[in-house]
Amino acid sequence: MTRSLPSLMLGAALVGLSAPAALAQSAPMEMHAMTAAPALNLSAYGEVKVAPDMATITFGVMTEAPTAQAAMADNARRMQEVFAALSRAGIADRDIQTSGLNLSPQYDYVQNEPPKLRGYQASNRVTVNIMDLTKVGTTADAVVSAGVNQIDGIAFGLKDPKAAEDQARVLAVRALQDKARLYAQALGVELGAVRTLNEGGGYQPPQPMPMYAARMQMAESNSTPVAAGQLAVRIDITGTYDLGR
Repeated sequence: MTRSLPSLMLGAALVGLSAPAALAQSAPMEMHAMTAAPALNLSAYGEVKVAPDMATITFGVMTEAPTAQAAMADNARRMQEVFAALSRAGIADRDIQTSGLNLSPQYDYVQNEPPKLRGYQASNRVTVNIMDLTKVGTTADAVVSAGVNQIDGIAFGLKDPKAAEDQARVLAVRALQDKARLYAQALGVELGAVRTLNEGGGYQPPQPMPMYAARMQMAESNSTPVAAGQLAVRIDITGTYDLGR
């Protein structure tokens, strides 16, 4: 009898330990379904038209010669004359930037014969920012008279687009709010707060458009007419609104 007592006590302990586990397994688990709050995703934009206050002209000098050295030397001489003409036109050095310099061999091609080297072509391109729009036509004429024989194009822009961008932002937000209220009214629900708001677009400097074929000779009194027109500054936004039940 004395030997069986410990085994009985151990058996009772095992029963006691297993009881909570059995109860835990038999207890039902409660699941709560989570549903996303209703939301409204919309997009809108604001756009303003403004007059440009600057212009950018890209032009170049192309020269050809029998040797590479001669082509580059002739090009450099003519570019010096162009830079001098820009200075006389009132263009600051900070508004003049070399945008391309190229030297390439030129060949003559005859059928059934190997290409024959004719010489070399040198090209130097410059981008000029003109901060006074009244000088656009006269500046273009001046550089052509100084030796420019290629004009890639002209683009009008803004020195500081922030004011136009801010005005477009206000218009974009107003348009988004009006659209959100209209949708909420049509749905018969209450319009809540803005959950997210994202912006895109903004001012992009226009790419140069073809201006005209450069003329080697111009009458001083015949200034090239240039029309600046207007620029469109657009801000695109997207927003997410909470909706009431």
